[in-house]
Amino acid sequence: MRKDSLFSILSRAPWWMSLVIAAAMFAGIRLFLPDIAAFFAALPFLVIAGYAGWRQTRAPGADRIARAVATLRAMPSDNFSVVIGEAFRYDGYNVARRTDGAADFELRKNGRLTVVSCKRWKVAQTGVGPLRDLLAAKRQSEAQDCIYVAGGDVSDNARKFATENSIQLMNDATLGELVARFERGQRSWFLK
Repeated sequence: MRKDSLFSILSRAPWWMSLVIAAAMFAGIRLFLPDIAAFFAALPFLVIAGYAGWRQTRAPGADRIARAVATLRAMPSDNFSVVIGEAFRYDGYNVARRTDGAADFELRKNGRLTVVSCKRWKVAQTGVGPLRDLLAAKRQSEAQDCIYVAGGDVSDNARKFATENSIQLMNDATLGELVARFERGQRSWFLK
């Protein structure tokens, strides 16, 4: 499904939005057509409301994300790398560890290669330097995507550089969501 289609947008929106649209559609259509026709016209929006509600109940909450980030920040780098690699595996990637250059992992999924760097993940604030190194590793590997994992904040210049060069930044909430999804799927093997 296209990401900009109405159903795709509604599946990412709060579930009640689809329910409101279904109710309005039912009320409007039943003025001109029988109730059964109005019901079937509103049915796709009811299905989307159910799907969005199901996804939202399974999404990790703010408390779980904060706990995951705090646990990650307390880990030694070797443990952190293992958790990040396993979390990407859980999301369906084939993960290969790299020992050279600025990237730590190569991820493969659906024919796409992504390089990931989490070398300086405990730094309080990341600047442009590590992102330049990751971009060079992306070009050298001929990867389509790259992800920089940071446990701290990212400077404004680094954010701008990342946006200009299509580098996905993964810190705090996005990092916590990745690990919380993995943690939920693994029945809390490392977060207690």
